[in-house]
Amino acid sequence: MKQKKIQTTQISKKNKVLIALSAGIVALLLLFAYVRQSSTVIDYSTYRAMLKNDMIDSAQIGEKYIYLKSGGKVFKIPKDAVNINELYEKIPVGVKENYSRAIDVAVLFFIAGLLIYMLFFSRKREEMPPIKHQINIAAPEIDDFSSKIKPIVSDVKFKDVAGIEEAKEELEEIIEFLKNPGKFKNFGVRMPKGVLLIGPPGVGKTMIAKAVAGEAGVPFFYQSGSSFVQIYVGMGAKRVRELFAKAKQMAPSIIFIDEIDAVGKARGGMRNDEREATLNQLLTEMDGFEDNSGVIVMAATNKIEMLDEALLRPGRFDRRIFVSLPNAKEREAILKVYLNKIPHFVDTKEIAKMTVGFSGAALSSLVNEAALHALRKGKKIVELEDFEEVKDKVLFGKRKVLAYSAREKEIQAVYQAAKAVTAYWFEIDFDKISLLGSGFKDIDKEIVSKHEFIAKIKLFLSGHAAMQVIYNEEFSNSAQDLARAKILAEDMATRYGMGKKLIGDVTDVSFIMESTLEEVKEFISSQIRYIEKIKEHLLENESISKEEIKKIFNEIL
Repeated sequence: MKQKKIQTTQISKKNKVLIALSAGIVALLLLFAYVRQSSTVIDYSTYRAMLKNDMIDSAQIGEKYIYLKSGGKVFKIPKDAVNINELYEKIPVGVKENYSRAIDVAVLFFIAGLLIYMLFFSRKREEMPPIKHQINIAAPEIDDFSSKIKPIVSDVKFKDVAGIEEAKEELEEIIEFLKNPGKFKNFGVRMPKGVLLIGPPGVGKTMIAKAVAGEAGVPFFYQSGSSFVQIYVGMGAKRVRELFAKAKQMAPSIIFIDEIDAVGKARGGMRNDEREATLNQLLTEMDGFEDNSGVIVMAATNKIEMLDEALLRPGRFDRRIFVSLPNAKEREAILKVYLNKIPHFVDTKEIAKMTVGFSGAALSSLVNEAALHALRKGKKIVELEDFEEVKDKVLFGKRKVLAYSAREKEIQAVYQAAKAVTAYWFEIDFDKISLLGSGFKDIDKEIVSKHEFIAKIKLFLSGHAAMQVIYNEEFSNSAQDLARAKILAEDMATRYGMGKKLIGDVTDVSFIMESTLEEVKEFISSQIRYIEKIKEHLLENESISKEEIKKIFNEIL
């Protein structure tokens, strides 16, 4: 009995020692954690200023944050936002080693505590009956999206992106705002929360966003719209929250959402609750920017007509930049960039003329294919004939792009010239008309007269009319304009009572279209001289401004 009591006392003492040791380790770990966490979070611009001015005494690299000691205080910044190699150059090696040892000691303490825990509870765990595992079929897979949200510090500058001069001008303010947000805030100016880049595939929308981040020197978060589209309820909205939270931590910064139409489609019709929840979260995050003015959201799409109206209202994506296919001068500039490191003997102006309709991405492919062709032929330099040989491969091969033959180019020039003459004569506002398209907008006034509707329909029918008058033929390039003219005619007849009857129908729509087309054909027949002159200008320069059209009219008159 006495021996048993002695054994019990010894076990009790051992337990007390183990408990005391465990408590001590826990206390040390808690103290270590407290010291690490009792630090102030700083943004990227503050970190850059501290690093530049040698204000950082030492640094400690943690799992998620880098802890910076400056003047007796500790600051922290997310690890993903910092170039660690650059930091190593500034911090004394001895200080980093001390921090490394501190981390090693902490790890050893943790391992020791874990071993004690396993030893202390091993017998109890052995006595516990086995637990049958249940499978939760409805539970989604673990989402590790947060760990994938890593910003990049872009090294792309505007000088690296050719052919976007108009877009550059509109983005200068955004860059200045990201560099010095206080300047705008103190003046009471609210910069756009969102910038929407609109244009066909391959024109360099992502490169433009990277160039803005590079010029401003801020972190750049890239995500595609499809990365938010999930089958699990609430997962897309969660990803949006995590992305914006990370960007706000590192403000000033840029969020770039490519192909935003994947998540920002207009609501209604074929209902998708998960996508709508994700879109609603995106709208909510953008509305919550009042206190986080250092974040700019940029997005890209080639289907703006599919976007929800709430995304386009003022206060969200309220600045829109149209990035069109490059014209001849822009193509020449792009070609010079791509040919810079390739030995060649070609006239870039000549190649620019033979690549009407090529995007920047298509020109990159063309240069690469020409260089490969030259290598296959055993040449040491790339020549014009190499471009001529591979042009059809780029046009009709795996990477097909839109381009015009000489005949198609002439037809399109006549088509656009007819629209230019009609717009100028009927005083329809525009800046310039190009061979590849025109910048005419839909009617956006609240009160519109019948005369204004008819003038706009004449504009959209003028190219089709010119094809009939000049070529005695119809062509497929009028499809989009005919659709827009039909929409206006339907509005006139069925909504506004501007047809032959007060409540119009299909017959009224057809009458408006047919009668207006006859009027336009008569008008085009009287303007052949002007159309011919503008056609020549378009074939040479690929675009024409309102002032240049006025000059042509004055010369002929």
